Amino acid sequence: MFTGIIETLGTVTNLQNEGSNLHITVQSTISTALKIDQSVSHNGVCLTVVALEDDSHVVTAVQETLIKSSLGNLVVGSKVNLERSMTAETRIDGHFVQGHVDTTAHCVKIEEVGGSWYFYFEYEEDEQSILVNKGSVCIDGTSLTVVEASHPSFSIAIIPYTYQHTLFHQYKVGSIVNIEFDIIGKYISKLAKNYFK
Repeated sequence: MFTGIIETLGTVTNLQNEGSNLHITVQSTISTALKIDQSVSHNGVCLTVVALEDDSHVVTAVQETLIKSSLGNLVVGSKVNLERSMTAETRIDGHFVQGHVDTTAHCVKIEEVGGSWYFYFEYEEDEQSILVNKGSVCIDGTSLTVVEASHPSFSIAIIPYTYQHTLFHQYKVGSIVNIEFDIIGKYISKLAKNYFK
């Protein structure tokens, strides 16, 4: 479980295919504090640390993860949003994030307005697509508030701090991002559908 508050940006230093799996080596300021078998969010995807190498760590993405997320688009040199799993003492400054990506979306528009930025995304809508105005959404592991939801698109606003300390300063029109819809909304939707059958 995560909060969607990015701790640092990591850099992909090696990619190795093994069958349908992809081993990803990431260099970061938190790698030396990690332990084998620890869960870490990489661009919103919960992955397990399988090896440690000096100031880097290695995680493995299975085929299902590569199909469902944008991790298959990583190249050596790519930056990734990183967050360690929350503890019982963690302040939940974002929202409850599982690290289970629902789908990907692509950026269709970016506007700079008075020193902040508005990003507009479109995605392929399905029954898991639960977005409401002023609700929560997780983009590449970052907890954000939806400005306007007009399925299958939505917009979010980014303050300068978030812009500089996450991948948002690298996004451009056409960028592919990982999306995790709010877990509370998904449970309510499922319960409602079962109740009104």
